Amino acid sequence: MTRRSASLNAERRAGELARVAGGESVDVVVIGGGITGAGVALDAASRGLSTVLLERRDLANGTSRWSSKLAHGGLRYLRQGEVGVAWESARERHVLMTRTAPHLVTAIPFVAPLAAAMSPLYGAFAEAGIRAGDLMRVASGTRRRTLPPPRRISRQEALRLTPALRSDDLRGAILFWDGQIEDDARLVVAVARTAAAHGATVLTYCEVTGVRRGAVSARDVRTGQSFEIRARHVVNAAGVWAGSLAGDVKLTPSKGAHVIVDGAVLGSPRAALAVPIAGETARWVGATPTHDGLVIVGVTDDAYSGAIVDAPEVTAEEERYLLGALSVALATPLTHADVIGSYAGFRPLLAGEEGSTADLSRRHSIVEDPETGLVTVVGGKLTTYRRMAQDAVDRMLGDERRPCRTAHLPLVGAAPAEVLRRLDEPRRLVRRYGIEAAAVVAAAGGDQSLLEPIEGTPVLGVELLFGLRHEGALGLDDLLDRRTRVGLIPEQRRAVEAAAASLLEAAAA
Repeated sequence: MTRRSASLNAERRAGELARVAGGESVDVVVIGGGITGAGVALDAASRGLSTVLLERRDLANGTSRWSSKLAHGGLRYLRQGEVGVAWESARERHVLMTRTAPHLVTAIPFVAPLAAAMSPLYGAFAEAGIRAGDLMRVASGTRRRTLPPPRRISRQEALRLTPALRSDDLRGAILFWDGQIEDDARLVVAVARTAAAHGATVLTYCEVTGVRRGAVSARDVRTGQSFEIRARHVVNAAGVWAGSLAGDVKLTPSKGAHVIVDGAVLGSPRAALAVPIAGETARWVGATPTHDGLVIVGVTDDAYSGAIVDAPEVTAEEERYLLGALSVALATPLTHADVIGSYAGFRPLLAGEEGSTADLSRRHSIVEDPETGLVTVVGGKLTTYRRMAQDAVDRMLGDERRPCRTAHLPLVGAAPAEVLRRLDEPRRLVRRYGIEAAAVVAAAGGDQSLLEPIEGTPVLGVELLFGLRHEGALGLDDLLDRRTRVGLIPEQRRAVEAAAASLLEAAAA
């Protein structure tokens, strides 16, 4: 198979859009530029199918950028009796951490404090579940050097890792490990760029207006131009918006909210904190530190019946719930004054019986419309996106057997951990771009100012430039909210806006 450039930019988009709008016929059209749609595009393109991905806005514009930034091994689902989902999660976490994205998914320790909030009996139950989850780690092939096994730790070690813990009733803690995603939006972009390198056409800001057997109608949002693509197969991977194209698909969206605090407020923790929710058997609130000195507190999981929007707000009630649930384990409770950012997203869960969405299965489902041939993939979770994509393409192809390659296909930037450790480029760039860090530095063209953090933020100026030239960013929001994620903290977003606007102005000149 002929490899193409992985670079996405305005020039490539214009050329490919002109070709597609000119009447080109393709094997597959994928609708949706989140993690599932990007995964389907990569799977199809890597099997040698001519593929077009259409996204009405930017890559990772919706749910895929609002996750907890974790590649879960399925511990929660094991507690709920969802053994199949837990096993699939453990296997896909292994694929991410060891083969496809070891630059973006790395190990993070979790501390589950044994204190008044967790009785000895509950603590024993929790530890048994954690150790059962570790058996799945072993069975999936993940070695202990990638994810160490769980163990009991002393009160002193728990406080060293998570200094903000209340100590008066602390008996010790359970230490366990899981996968942390450096940036969920970057994972989507990496998957889409890898698809492009295998020949896929990735067209953002192209809204689908209609689907019929053998064809997809769409409109270029930037120019208003309408066009039609002839396609043998169409896959609907629009997430919580999937029902607008497939009326027979019934979803029960749930809303997951997070708040962000400065890590210093919690003593700059070296491990994530996991606190059980009172009265619940399988729900916890976590406080996960990031490499940029922030801590993400989440997540809620509540049924949602309102309007579905791209960027839902975190309500005051959701914030109080998260802060209150976490503060049970803290020496000094968190308050609204500690919150410096927040975000929320919707999960496209399959409709089930009435009740808490926390109890709905995270299994994915694939539905085919007999009239239009539209294949819709819904449900699932971020960690298992690759398997969802594989199943969707298998279903789409039917008896036309073409083996899936994505379980062993590194994403752009991927390299073994030992290779990444030896790179000389700034650690932030290595974590976010992997082996491409050298290309990012080279993009600065010797301008040292572009390799310095923009004042008041961790973002380097060259990241904005690389986003425009190689990662498909077309506007200010694309750069701030999905390529650098500085938009998660409003104060930092304002600090970067001017630099990003100047780059866009220069690119348009």
